[in-house]
Amino acid sequence: MNWIILIIAGLFEVAFATCLGKAKETTGMEMYYWYIGFFISITVSMLLLIKAAETLPLGTAYAIWTGIGAVGTVLMGIFLFKEPAAFWRIFFLTTLVASIVGLKAVSH
Repeated sequence: MNWIILIIAGLFEVAFATCLGKAKETTGMEMYYWYIGFFISITVSMLLLIKAAETLPLGTAYAIWTGIGAVGTVLMGIFLFKEPAAFWRIFFLTTLVASIVGLKAVSH
């Protein structure tokens, strides 16, 4: 169950990074709504990470949480913010995903 909580925490990390990017692109009240989304997402993400780390090894949980956040944020950057999808960027993103899967495979 805590692996699922950790994955959800990672997805909320992607959400808070996305909200931060959207807040940077907007002005007025819309910007404040994105910042509110940012603070809600970061709070939920951290609370879920704390919960998952109660039973999972802390180093593994943190590495997987940040890995999910990094992969998701790069993908959101490519699809939502029109960042480049260069070969080397995708290559290293793939190696990061392989590392996350590897950490999960060797953790109890």
